[in-house]
This record gives sequence, structure tokens and C-alpha cells, in this order.
Amino acid sequence: MSKRSLIMVVSLVLALLIVAIPFAIAQDSNVDVYGRELPEDAAPYEMQVMRNLCNSNRTEISLSSAVSVYSRICDQNGFDRFSDPLVWLNNNMELVPAAAESWSVSEDGLTWTFNLREGQMWNDGTPVTANDWVATWQFMATPENAYDFVWLWLGIIDGWDEAVAGEIPVEEIGLVAADDLTLEITTQTPFPPLPATFYFWPPMQADALAEYGPDYMLDPETAVSAGPYVLSEFVAGDRLVLDVNPDYTGPRQPWIRQVIGVYGDQLNGSFLAFQNREIDRVNYSFLSPADFEVIENDPELLDNYRPHGGDFRTDYLLMDTFNPPFDDLNVRMAFAKAVDRVSIVENVIGSRAGIPAYSFLAPGFPAANSEGLSDIQAYDCDAAQALLAEAGYPDGEGFPEIELSLRGESEFIANWYTAAAASISQCLNVSIPVNNLEFQDYMTRLLERPTTLQFGGVSYGMDYLDPANMMGVWVSTGRHSWRNEEFDNLVRDANQFTGDPAERTAMYQEAERILVEDVGGIFLAHRIQGDLFQPYVSTTGNCWEPDRQGITATHWGNDGCIGDYYITEAVMDYETYRGE
Repeated sequence: MSKRSLIMVVSLVLALLIVAIPFAIAQDSNVDVYGRELPEDAAPYEMQVMRNLCNSNRTEISLSSAVSVYSRICDQNGFDRFSDPLVWLNNNMELVPAAAESWSVSEDGLTWTFNLREGQMWNDGTPVTANDWVATWQFMATPENAYDFVWLWLGIIDGWDEAVAGEIPVEEIGLVAADDLTLEITTQTPFPPLPATFYFWPPMQADALAEYGPDYMLDPETAVSAGPYVLSEFVAGDRLVLDVNPDYTGPRQPWIRQVIGVYGDQLNGSFLAFQNREIDRVNYSFLSPADFEVIENDPELLDNYRPHGGDFRTDYLLMDTFNPPFDDLNVRMAFAKAVDRVSIVENVIGSRAGIPAYSFLAPGFPAANSEGLSDIQAYDCDAAQALLAEAGYPDGEGFPEIELSLRGESEFIANWYTAAAASISQCLNVSIPVNNLEFQDYMTRLLERPTTLQFGGVSYGMDYLDPANMMGVWVSTGRHSWRNEEFDNLVRDANQFTGDPAERTAMYQEAERILVEDVGGIFLAHRIQGDLFQPYVSTTGNCWEPDRQGITATHWGNDGCIGDYYITEAVMDYETYRGE
């Protein structure tokens, strides 16, 4: 070989090395789409996938809470991943900035100004603007869209009540874009917790909504995202795939590169799928008593079950108090005092899943006064029998058969209500068959006016962290067929009260006393919630760091945790769907 040829060969080899060495380093460094090094104990990036089980037995219509709350697609972490809400909660359940970097209220307490974080972009290259919120809320207020959570801002946002009633155009509601990065919201009266009401609802894109309608996000061809994930695939009732959004500029850039939803029997098949390593997380509501027994006796499972307060959810019985027999307070209180909550918790619910409830607000929720109200509906079968007799039904004689309707509950939760019905039946000698309806059928019957749900069992948890929310669902414009004018006035006065917080709390506590004494509902249990994770799921940041109460779990409302999850290298020790 000539000297010239040798030099050319050496030069070529050196050139290839110059290209190959950085490439090899890049492959070994295990970086994500944002150029970040994965945590030291993370599995390879291609294995950063989480899969959930979606419910094949319910009606689903949207991936956005702004289109439907009760019919969201793949309700185990499949929805609302395509933009950031104005605010969310941190690990200590404090309201913190998300899409809004700051907010303020006018001196008269009526106008709120939200300043949006700069640099937020939809992945089609257009900026996120205040008009996206305006368009979304106008969509929700449009009567023809029959939004199932429209009640939340009744009496709050200026013009909202009239717009949803079709009396004024939705363009006249008190929600306007002062400029691209400034959203102004005007309320009917001062309403201190207004910012908290915007946690749960990330906006849709105004342009896509106008061009394609709300279903734009169901088709990868039209879907756009300013959130941590983009829609990759959706086949209704079969499969949902979300891929990480490389253009996301928000505060929760995820380590998990892909979220998959597969459909099956969510209520009865989640734990088996989890045991088979087919999914990575199971919510407590899909675990049966038998499942919890397995967990209790398996150290690995028990170590990875993380209990928490969740959304301060309370299970209770509701009634149509406008018609017989529940228009009689004696009947309602007889039923309330016939429920042996302590026995039901000890023998059916279990101490890991709940505590007895005698009022609506769970311990720890603002304004809760569970101990002060515990005697009113406390179990007393003799007193219950006397009340029913006073109502004209001695020993249950002549009392009509009353069906207890449930809202598509799992076997585990349904057993709670079946036990409550049995307790009432045994004490009062009345017949109460239980019918576990399909979820949407139950909600339709509950919200019809007049209601077609005579007697039902249901749970409710907060939509925002303020008593205005939890108490608000009981005012006469809410979801229940119960009315108490004194209660309504107290709650409305407290909602707009801007004075001493202790005085505001006392107003809500008095309102709850009225609710319990007038038996607007019969309260059964405050849930202890939780999630079961695979042993190879971990988090960065403070998502699982102990909060000020010592709880180490993903808290309800802390949506920043979406960016914290990752799969550890321990996944290599298990056979999972990742190897399929």
C-alpha cells in the first residue's frame, strides 16, 4: 500500500471514530426526549412504559374533563394529559401554579386575574393563550353540550347561570382574555376559593375545538397537545396509547415515554392483571376484600401499597326527600340510626379501607367537624324503630319496598352498601333490594329533574380543596333532591365571606350540622384510599417523600407527579408485558 493510500485509510478510520464515539456515548447515557439523564437506577429508556387497565363496561366519550367528567376515556390516568390546568396541588395539598404563574383578585373581590406562564406551546407550533380557556369554558356553558359538571360554577362565574339556561350567549360569561397571557374571571359575588375551582380542568385548544369540535383529541390526525403526552393511538373499547410530547415545555416533563391503556373487566380483573405483571398500578377501588387479604400476607405487595387520604371521599345514602316516604324527617332519621357503621367497617369495609362516617366532611378536610356531629346519626336501633313508628310504620308495617340503587360499583364497594341496606332492613323490618346500575344510567337518573332515583348509594370526593365545594353539592341547585333554605343561605354566605377565616369555617360547620340533622344524606364511611404499584415503579422529586402528616404516596390533585414516575432496573427481574 502506498503512503498516500495508507494516509487515506487512517484518515477514514479516524473520521469514523469521531462519529462513532459520541454516538456510542449517547447510546450508553440513557437520556430521554428532553435530553435529560434518567435516574441512576432507571431501566433503559425503551422500557419506560406504564400500562393501565381501562373499563370495558362503561360509556366513554372524551379524553377531556371539559367535555365530560363522568364519561372520561380510560379513567385510570388516560385523560387530561394534553394541556396543563391553571393550578394544581402540591404534596401537602397546597394550591400552586401550573399553567398560570400567578394570580390576584381586585379589591372588591369580584375580578380575578391569572397571568399565564410564557412559552407554553401546542405541538402544532402555536402558542397556548388565554383564549384557549375562554373557548373551553364557553363550550362547557353551552346548553346544547349538556355538560355534566356545569353545576360547579353556578352562582360563581358572572353570567354562568344565565348562559347555561340559554338566556344569554355564552360569549357574555365573565371569562375573557385580556391579552394572550392574561385571563380575567369575574364572579357574581366575592368567592375566595375561585382559583381552586380551576385545578381539575386543563383547556382544549380553541382553534382545534372550532375547526373539528371536541372530538379532535380522539384522532391522532387532529389531536394537538400542550401537555406531557400526545395521542398516538385510540381504538374505542380496545386500546389507548399516549406518547411523550417532546415539545412539552411545562413543569412535569415525564420520564415515562409511553402510557398504554388496555381494556378489560376493570372492576373484577385489575388485581389479576396486576399479579400477572400486565399493568403497573391498581387503585384501591378495584381491590376486593380477598385481594387485600393477599396483599396483607405478601411483604412485597404490602410494601408497595401506598394509602392516602385521596380526595376526602365519603360514601353515603341519598334520598328523594320531595316525595314519600323520604319527605318525612322521621323516616330519614330512622334509616340513619338503623345503620350500624362500626360493625360494617369492622366486618365488611375493613380498617384499611375506611372509617365510620356520621357526617359529610372527612377528618382533615377544611371545616370538618366529624366528632362534634357524631351523635346525631349514630346507630340506635331502638330509637330508629320508634321514629319509624311515629312516621306511621310500626315494626315496618305498611312501609313500601325501597330499592337501593348503586353507581356501577365494584363488588368490594357494593358490599358496603349491601351491608348498610341489610342493617336498615334488620332493624326496621323493611325490604331494601340492592340494584347495581350501570354508571351512566345511575347519573342520568340522579340528575334528572324531578329525579328518578328514589334511594341511592354513592360516594363523593372534593373537586377543589375548600368547603364551598363539598357543601356546595348539597345546596338546592346541586345534585341532591333535598332542600333546606337555612342551609342554602349559610353556604352561600360562607362562599362569599372574605373576613376572618375562622368565622367562615364556623358558618360551614353550622351548615353541615343542619345537613346531618335534617338528614339530607345518611353518611356511611370516610374512605381510606390508596394505590398498589409494581415494585419497579419509583418516583423522582418529592412525590413520594413524606408530607407533613408523614404520608408517602401520590396525593390526589398533585398532577405534577405525572412527571416523576419512572421504571427502575428492577423490572429486569420480572416477566412483564414489556417483553412481549
